[in-house]
Amino acid sequence: MASSSRDEFSSSFGFVMAAAGSAVGLGNIWGFPTQTAENGGAAFVLVYILLAFLVGYPVLMAEFTIGRHTRMAPPDAYKKLGGGQSYFIIGLLGLVTVGIILSFYSIIAGGMVAYFVEPIGRILGLDGVADWVVSQNTTSNFVFMTIFFLFTLLIVSGGVSKGIEKWSKRFMPLLFMLFIVLVVYVLTLDGAMEGARVYLLPDFDKVFDPQLLTSAMGQAFFSLSLGVGGMLVYGSYTSDKANLTRLGWLVTLCDIGVAIIAGFLIIPAMYAASSLGTEIFDANGALISGPNLIFQVLPSLFDSMGPIGVFVAFVFFLLMSIAALTSSMSMLEAVVAYVVDRTQVPRKRATWYTGGVFWVIAVVIVFNYEALFGLVVTAATEYAQPFLGLAIVVFAGWIIRKNVLLNELKKGQPEIEKTFFYKIWPIFLKVVCPILILLVFLQTFNF
Repeated sequence: MASSSRDEFSSSFGFVMAAAGSAVGLGNIWGFPTQTAENGGAAFVLVYILLAFLVGYPVLMAEFTIGRHTRMAPPDAYKKLGGGQSYFIIGLLGLVTVGIILSFYSIIAGGMVAYFVEPIGRILGLDGVADWVVSQNTTSNFVFMTIFFLFTLLIVSGGVSKGIEKWSKRFMPLLFMLFIVLVVYVLTLDGAMEGARVYLLPDFDKVFDPQLLTSAMGQAFFSLSLGVGGMLVYGSYTSDKANLTRLGWLVTLCDIGVAIIAGFLIIPAMYAASSLGTEIFDANGALISGPNLIFQVLPSLFDSMGPIGVFVAFVFFLLMSIAALTSSMSMLEAVVAYVVDRTQVPRKRATWYTGGVFWVIAVVIVFNYEALFGLVVTAATEYAQPFLGLAIVVFAGWIIRKNVLLNELKKGQPEIEKTFFYKIWPIFLKVVCPILILLVFLQTFNF
């Protein structure tokens, strides 16, 4: 049962910053730019933006609406709206999935914190400490994963308005500001403009390439943190007076905006590094992406920049740490909300108990990195998330009674029934979104 004293976001701005923070994560920064460069440049960006609004936005609206209507976490919300025991189990699977994602995500995020600390060690003349910090051995990974986890726990234990919202309102504007500063600086480096051309020049021959379409679809859907419960839970903390369609647009625009700005930073930075002798292509000829991009290519660039490189590295990894933290907050909150609703355990205790479970899982992964890390990443992101995404659009489009969602949206927008959005939204939930998400799911199995 949901608590009658359930916390709420105190403002629309706070909600947008928190939800955008959930959506804006490391994937936006290291995944989107390299996918863009490899899949038609600006052509990929156009397809991505289109699919973000055609698929991501309708599903995001479904999660927000279900969350606010039920004031519950996913398992109980699905069951209340007619999903029965099957969807209750799917809701639990979503919470398990997001917890596992949090566990391995915290290891990567801990690396961001380590590289953020490393320049400070250099400035203080503690070169031995700085070298250990970024050594990425088991001990340093454990230490910085734990530090990152503690920050997440402290913020979430503070509650919705005084914890998540308070810090999201501080972190997200800072993240945007740091992005702009770094983009302006990186574009002045030798070789950067070649990267900008690769990023911006469209190759429209690739627009109808099935690989481009599925890549853009996957990026658009999963960058918005859909399917695993975080957005649904955030919706449950939203005021009845809030215009959900407007908030959904703003969150989607923020997510797209950060991804596009990241492209202006990452791709020019990679080509600037290349001009200094750093290898930016892997053995298959594709641009290096993921952790290798962040922990190998860019640090080489910063090292080559002399004294200014220490400052640039500090700012860049501060940015990365913030992006990781705003996402981890929503991951943990999705599970904490369910524990609090179900058990009525005080929030702080529920946060530390729940976080402790996922911290233990992260510790197991750290100490068995080679065997487990790739396995849990693949299981959670390539199999569980697409399945959960498909399940929620089927639920929203075919199981929930249409008037339930309509009446909920009317609370903050009485005229919603007359809008273009509402006329096409049900069609997208019933037909368009399931088909497109199913295509991504089938691509995972190489069908």
